[in-house]
Amino acid sequence: MQHRPPEGTSEILFIGNATLLIRYGELTLLTDPNFLHRGQYAHLGYGLVSRRLTEPAIDVAELPHEDLDAVVLSHLHGDHFDRVARRGLDRGLPFVTTPHGSLVLKRLFGFRRATGLRTWQSHTLRHGDSSVRITSLPGRHAPGPVRALLPPVMGSLLEFGDRSGDIRLVLYLSGDTLMYDGLRVIAERYPDIHLAVLHLGGTTLPGGLVVTMDAEQGADLLDLLRPRRALPVHYDDYTVFRSPLEDFLAEAGRRGHDARLVRCAPGERVTVGAERTA
Repeated sequence: MQHRPPEGTSEILFIGNATLLIRYGELTLLTDPNFLHRGQYAHLGYGLVSRRLTEPAIDVAELPHEDLDAVVLSHLHGDHFDRVARRGLDRGLPFVTTPHGSLVLKRLFGFRRATGLRTWQSHTLRHGDSSVRITSLPGRHAPGPVRALLPPVMGSLLEFGDRSGDIRLVLYLSGDTLMYDGLRVIAERYPDIHLAVLHLGGTTLPGGLVVTMDAEQGADLLDLLRPRRALPVHYDDYTVFRSPLEDFLAEAGRRGHDARLVRCAPGERVTVGAERTA
């Protein structure tokens, strides 16, 4: 029987990069499954690759497969869904992702229960008395026309609760986005986010094109959303990352966000509630 976090809270295991194992009540979610090992290469499209510099905290075989309810996948890039994960996950496992991701998962990889969400569209999962409503949120992986060269990306809002419909815990996953005006609507619609998981790293492609938030943009998003807590991820696992975690922590601290920041290294767990993070 799976371990359950205290009622109304979520226990999050940080596996590495943007991969989290999230437990809430009877529900277990996996995000952006990236289980390549140190030295292996992630494929980013158009012949671009990036070498992994770290080991995932656990191997894909060590996941609690019998407990997994779904994968929340922000987009189809090799550092978010890789060949190791593809081989190690059951083809009947539900995925919640972008419409583009859903088509590729079903038609090319055989994951028959992939659901594609358009921006602001929601999908609800239930397990026993626990429920989560997953809403696709805006994200922009690159500026201007360069967006057409990268897979579409989504942020995700996870609203956990029970069958009564009451929402007990709200988590935001930024996905690989840059700061842009479209994110302001998130702050307007969801003014009380309990935990924001921020994809950082200042990912830089050949030619100097930055396609994920660096330290300054990550702090800008904290200024905008003002979540109760924030967990930085996606910052040192690949050679394309140029903005280290220390820069983000310093910039966020300079702007008065120290109390919001959750320190959780790969392999560690954090328990998050509406009123607490431990």
